[in-house]
Amino acid sequence: MTDPGQDDPREEREILIVTGMSGAGRSTVANALEDLGWYVVDNLPPQMLRPLADLSEHAADTIPKIAAIVDVRGGRLFADVQEAITELKTAVPVRVLYLDASDAALVRRFEQVRRPHPLQGDGTLLDGIHAERARMAELRSSSDVLIDTSDLNIHQLARETAERFSADGAVRMRVIVLTFGFKYGLPADADNVADVRFLPNPFWIPELREHTGLDPEVSEYVLGQEGALLFAERYVAALEPQLAGYLRENKRHATIAVGCTGGKHRSVAMAEEIARRLRAAPDVAVTVKHRDLGRE
Repeated sequence: MTDPGQDDPREEREILIVTGMSGAGRSTVANALEDLGWYVVDNLPPQMLRPLADLSEHAADTIPKIAAIVDVRGGRLFADVQEAITELKTAVPVRVLYLDASDAALVRRFEQVRRPHPLQGDGTLLDGIHAERARMAELRSSSDVLIDTSDLNIHQLARETAERFSADGAVRMRVIVLTFGFKYGLPADADNVADVRFLPNPFWIPELREHTGLDPEVSEYVLGQEGALLFAERYVAALEPQLAGYLRENKRHATIAVGCTGGKHRSVAMAEEIARRLRAAPDVAVTVKHRDLGRE
């Protein structure tokens, strides 16, 4: 029996389903999760998810957190994955982590390892990738956490996994505030995008051009503009019910993207201010990442 004075480990149990595109980094994530103490099951048929949940209930004190790698290697069995996940969510807290990458990144990785795509058949490598995207579209759209690994090496992906899935009982929501430059493209894994190009650009001020939003002179300039602090205040206020809703839906990771033209001045200064305000919540862990800083 569970000691009344102790937390019931069954209440802490969780299943993380790791899926996504072949070549997007599932093996790297699996290894990182094992290092974090997760019990990892690779290439699991979707039909085995419910028995896995039953196992976790009976062995919650030893394996409370299980990660199941589920992907198209399951062949015909994979066709039932959405139904299996829906059923599983009635029995145990479940999150779905979807790993994605651009076609170019996936082609490069498959060519490096000299292996065919699992759905390639007699076609080309791109044929296999496009077939997998079509098959995975519904699962991708319903995932709880999306990580685009196109520009991540294995060490960066392992660090990203550790930041998102390391155990911390006091943290209920993990938020990444990600800056970017619109001229380099929108982040594929953003849950919310803020555009701060409405503020004057420090790039056109010679003494500020070579600095970044991390430097006090640029930050003070950006946040001192009319409407800047009001935007930060109201944007964070608008995020509060959204983050609360994520928690109710068992989505405990969110990526908030903040963009300007080059991702160097305005977005960086504003993201740091937004992160500072978000950190006021006691159960929210906030990480700031500057995707395009240093690209120009």
